[in-house]
Amino acid sequence: MARSGRFSFGWTLLTLVAAQVGLHGCLNGMRMTVPLLAVSESRGPAVIGLLMALFAAFPFVLAIPAGRLVDRRGYHLGTRIGALLALAGAALAASASHVWALGGAAALVGAGSAVGMISLQRTAGRLARGEAERLRIFSWVALAPSIATFIGPVLAGMLIDHVSYRAAFVGLALLPLGTLLATTRVPAEAPRAPAKRTDTPPKAWDLLGDRDLRRLFFINWLIAACWDAHAFALPILGHERGLSASAIGTVLASYAVTSAAVRLAIPFLAERLQPRWVMTGALTLTASVFLLYPWLDSTWAMAACAGTIGLGLGAIQPAVMSSLHTFAPPERQGEALGLRSTVIHFSTLVMPLGFGAAGAALGVAPVFWMTGAALSAGAWAAFGLPTQARHD
Repeated sequence: MARSGRFSFGWTLLTLVAAQVGLHGCLNGMRMTVPLLAVSESRGPAVIGLLMALFAAFPFVLAIPAGRLVDRRGYHLGTRIGALLALAGAALAASASHVWALGGAAALVGAGSAVGMISLQRTAGRLARGEAERLRIFSWVALAPSIATFIGPVLAGMLIDHVSYRAAFVGLALLPLGTLLATTRVPAEAPRAPAKRTDTPPKAWDLLGDRDLRRLFFINWLIAACWDAHAFALPILGHERGLSASAIGTVLASYAVTSAAVRLAIPFLAERLQPRWVMTGALTLTASVFLLYPWLDSTWAMAACAGTIGLGLGAIQPAVMSSLHTFAPPERQGEALGLRSTVIHFSTLVMPLGFGAAGAALGVAPVFWMTGAALSAGAWAAFGLPTQARHD
């Protein structure tokens, strides 16, 4: 994608962020509303875990093909497909509250968000002209999930408390419509010429032969597992503590506020930050908070923990994405993002089932403690990454 000037570059980046806010706002609102509706209907932890796992079902299947599609066709097609999938999922949930309808809605919205994120991340990475600028760009791009984590749960919580669950789903369906509008403001990218045919075309899984990419995929899996644990366990813990839907939405929103704040700071510090140390410190901090979380019983204390998690994960995501674009071959960046999404969503498909089984057998507190232990292992993996980029 060509860069004709700073204004054009800044406008393109802003539009990319706005488009992703629509997709992620719908996703995060649905990830709160679906389990809350299931809890209100007296569904058990195992059913809630299954519903949460379905948010990752289609992304697991579609991520690598979506990455290859984006490598060939650019930003617009993938993002529009993602927006239409998310819109269909929210509309399905609004039309029927049966558990099967909620499962289908979760699968569609999860797929839409994943396809759109691959398109966004590939396009944003190709805007950069150096490692420091790449870290800055991904800090701005990472604001999209932060803003969306505020907008989606707060919008859904207010509509649940003051209108109905159906109204919440209708409100969330409006967000991907905004994404469709935002895509019209991004300049078109020329399609890439088809690669030459070979007897043994490269497979996406070959990228795992790179040790540093393997470590980054592991760290990304931990980030996803951390958020999955939080999204699964918080509604149950909040319900046990007698919190309202608005209060639970406020706790989730505190994560969004602090993650956005740290991502706003990173562009001004990019020249002095090393991704290795950012990832190591952030994972260590987040692990400590997860060990503390189950001992709390007030909205404000839980919001403080969620806010601290936001600081950690808000700092780590730009560092991970910058490193991924550095280590991945330029012509396979979309495919690498698709593989990353597949690994993450396979975990997201499986882990909520494990969370549901653990929650049913042991209660919700061990879910937090097990996640904290896994994050500690991730901090050790991040410490082993190189301090300098291997290539430009």
